[in-house]
Amino acid sequence: MNRLRRDDGVTLAYDLHNPKAPGVPLLLTHGFGATAGMWDRNIDALSADRPVIVWDMRGHGASDAPDDMDRYSEQIAVADMAAILDAVGADRAVLGGMSLGGYLSLAFHLVHPQRVAALVLVDTGPGYRNDEARGKWNAWVERRAQQLERGEVPRDMSAELAQAVHEHPEGLPRAARGVMAQKDARVITSLDSITVPTLVVVGADDTDFHAGADYMHRKIPNSRKVVLDNAGHAANMDQPEAFNAAVRELLEQA
Repeated sequence: MNRLRRDDGVTLAYDLHNPKAPGVPLLLTHGFGATAGMWDRNIDALSADRPVIVWDMRGHGASDAPDDMDRYSEQIAVADMAAILDAVGADRAVLGGMSLGGYLSLAFHLVHPQRVAALVLVDTGPGYRNDEARGKWNAWVERRAQQLERGEVPRDMSAELAQAVHEHPEGLPRAARGVMAQKDARVITSLDSITVPTLVVVGADDTDFHAGADYMHRKIPNSRKVVLDNAGHAANMDQPEAFNAAVRELLEQA
């Protein structure tokens, strides 16, 4: 993988596929506990006519996992995404993300709307409007971080973790607490301002995320929702051909 050293000294790992293709680049961001490898069965189809960039978030895969918790946050993750686009010379890109990666893609659009050509939101949600719901989510994130610190593999992360090789697994709980925990409602309240073509994908068996998918589809004006049969929380991995076909249809608009 390529390496990008950030201003704070953290090195990120990323791959660029078909760099000379003429289409608008596609930046794919994995879910929590996964790595860039979760997109392996999608890259060939999606990079046929455009560059595709995949990367490992801080604390994941081949990227660094700093000890300092101040180097993990939603804002830093968004800045990392912008830095990767800069590194490959992409002024604008289609942003695709699964679970946490989908949420970060929405957060990126909030900060850099001019750099987003379209969105692909996979088995994800837009966050929470009220403090009580956000508090419950953050308590769940803390339990997840503690499980990982004990070396336990949460059942609902088995698909993502099965494909993942983490050089610094101790970084996962840090990323959970720093990036996955939520502090405000900025992202969910921004949905109706999104005007770019948006594809909302959810696995039929990923019932915890059906409400979030429905909500995003209702609130984002230029959106289409696709439910993939026989797919769980990582729908792009469970049904890659159906996923690739749906995304390629969206890419024709970008």
